[in-house]
Amino acid sequence: MNIKPIVSLITAASALASLLVASSLQAAPTKLNVVTFGGAFEKAAQAAYFAPFTQATGIGFNLEAYDGGLAKLAAMVQANNTTWDVIDLESNDAIAACDEGLLVKLRDDLLGDTGDFIPGSISDCAVASMVWSTVFAYDTTKLKTAPTQINDFFDTEKFPGKRGLRKNPKGTLEWALLADGVPKADVYKVLQTPVGQDRAFKKLDTIKHDILWWESGAQAPQLLADGAVVMTQGYNGRIQDAVEKDNKPFAIVWDGQVYDFEWWGVPKGSKNAEAATQFIAFASRPEVISQLSRYIAYAPPRTQALPLIEAKTLAHLPTAPANFGNAVHMDANFWTDNFDTINKRFQVWLSQP
Repeated sequence: MNIKPIVSLITAASALASLLVASSLQAAPTKLNVVTFGGAFEKAAQAAYFAPFTQATGIGFNLEAYDGGLAKLAAMVQANNTTWDVIDLESNDAIAACDEGLLVKLRDDLLGDTGDFIPGSISDCAVASMVWSTVFAYDTTKLKTAPTQINDFFDTEKFPGKRGLRKNPKGTLEWALLADGVPKADVYKVLQTPVGQDRAFKKLDTIKHDILWWESGAQAPQLLADGAVVMTQGYNGRIQDAVEKDNKPFAIVWDGQVYDFEWWGVPKGSKNAEAATQFIAFASRPEVISQLSRYIAYAPPRTQALPLIEAKTLAHLPTAPANFGNAVHMDANFWTDNFDTINKRFQVWLSQP
């Protein structure tokens, strides 16, 4: 067992307790109302973040699950009746919520030294809680030669058989350009142009008749388990879960992974905004955020947290040095601006033989 992060966690908890006392929270809440996407992440967050924070401060949590989107948050803020204190957000919603004034602006000094945060993982009013990734995986018992790079996903001569892909242009068009030789740093610059979009769809044409489309994250490992595909696009946490909990002989190829963040924010009008921001600060400390990976295969957005994670766990995380070399950060701003137009073309392309 790795004792160091546990000792550091105790130190962090003690420091936080002192900070909360020192900040004179005269009406410190007994509980914070936190809304998340539920499921495996909420269970992992309960063990890694919520329980230690409660132990340090005595402040508990009321947990509520939601399906994302900003409609309910916007209605609360506009009615001046915000009942949520902390919200779990996807990247596009974190950007929109901040732009629309639905989140509290976080203090510049809240997180201390932020030099080790992955670029793009902090905004004016939200902080990344984890890194997840779109990868491809294969069944090690079905392929004689192991694929090692994103080009292999598109090589049906060397690796014959069906491919599983999410029925969505996000992540898929990035892969097409990478496999066609576009450097990772230029993917969105190219995809921004009509010529670049033509190039991506032309690359997809090369495997169109070998694709089985999926729509929910659970379908990807199931397609692989059923032998319906020889390799599939999927979410790294889902694939790793199938390996660890269902003993599936799957392996992940990290080359060309498209990674993204999930975020913490404090809804505007929260009656417990100070305690909520202190929770975010606590959950963002390296010795705390490193604990999440013990319970789910998602990575901390801080490089200082990586040495605190056991090597066997780190090997299966998106941000492990061995896995992160050819990673592409999904550009949420690009997709916010361009999704409708590109998706319209994607749907037309799907309907064509």
